[in-house]
Amino acid sequence: MIRDPQWFETFLGSVRQFVSEQAMPLEAQVEQDDQVPEAIVQQMRDQGLFGWSIPTAYGGAGLTTEELVLAALELSQCSVAFRARVGTNTGIGSEGIVADGTDVQKQHYLPKLASGQWTGCLAVTEPEAGSEATNVQTSARREGDHYILNGEKCYITNAPIADVFTVTARTQPGTTGAKGVSAFIVDRSMPGLSTSAPYRKMGQAGSPVGAVYFKDCKVPVGNLLGGVEGQGFKTVMKTLNKQRIHLAALSTGPAMRMLAMAIEHTRSREQFGQPVANYQLVQAMIADCRTEIYAARSMILEAARQRDRGEDVVLEASMCKYFATEMCGRVADRCVQMFGGAGYIADHSAIERWYRDVRLFRLYEGTSQIHQLNIARNVLAAAR
Repeated sequence: MIRDPQWFETFLGSVRQFVSEQAMPLEAQVEQDDQVPEAIVQQMRDQGLFGWSIPTAYGGAGLTTEELVLAALELSQCSVAFRARVGTNTGIGSEGIVADGTDVQKQHYLPKLASGQWTGCLAVTEPEAGSEATNVQTSARREGDHYILNGEKCYITNAPIADVFTVTARTQPGTTGAKGVSAFIVDRSMPGLSTSAPYRKMGQAGSPVGAVYFKDCKVPVGNLLGGVEGQGFKTVMKTLNKQRIHLAALSTGPAMRMLAMAIEHTRSREQFGQPVANYQLVQAMIADCRTEIYAARSMILEAARQRDRGEDVVLEASMCKYFATEMCGRVADRCVQMFGGAGYIADHSAIERWYRDVRLFRLYEGTSQIHQLNIARNVLAAAR
């Protein structure tokens, strides 16, 4: 659903301009410094990139799902770090509050997240709760007008720089699975919260990921997300159903960029007296990449439109995330191959960075194997 086609085309043009003129020239610097320059972060704030999916009533752009994924296809064609810097605010870091927050919670947090004044993140994964997201060990016990949180979250994107955390914790001792899991909005300033230094990672330099620790962390009762205990896992699932479509788009943009780089290289690189692109085995790789990108984009847009129509997209979101992230990995591998030796040498080409950066897509927000199980479970349930 595109609400105003003329406005939206202008909006996409501004995103393309930011990507090509501001972000792409700084990609090597971000890789070297392992951070996005604050001046560019401020430009992203000024351009409204932090508030894409936050309703207009709270200062965001209020993009529909279709508008969001089309914008994501553009933004993700520059270094992953730029998208990740705003991504938790436009996705998992704010969506829980948008979906289930009380009016007071929305009024307090969403304008700060939409403006980029605050950076948000979603803290669900734990040392023993990754693919088994319901295995939450972090506890929350009520004492008067506060909850006391104890536990640890790990592999949390933007945790080292976040100002506010959406956190799952078990409020009913002795329960298992989703039962008894609640969600909380925790400010960095609340006593008992701390974060680790950024992890050293395979790729995605400039996108800090770390652990979050809760040691007798005091969280006001008013920060129980939605004001109801035991609804935390449902809130997370609402967040992820939308975000998985979003992430599928964020995995397709890099595939488009890598293919463009490979085409440019193979057209200019000559072997045996002619451009490498003239050889049929290279053309086969180009054809496979372009076909799979088209398939992913088509899936994502259809799922986004279904969600905008109010349809249940649990199955479609999972299929999009699974196909698009695996597709991106295949495209990355082919593009390194098309670069030949230069594709392996960081001094000669940036394609090796992209190869490392996109590997994470198949792991977070549900591994490919978890999505295979989810897809099969839904298909078999429908057959019954």
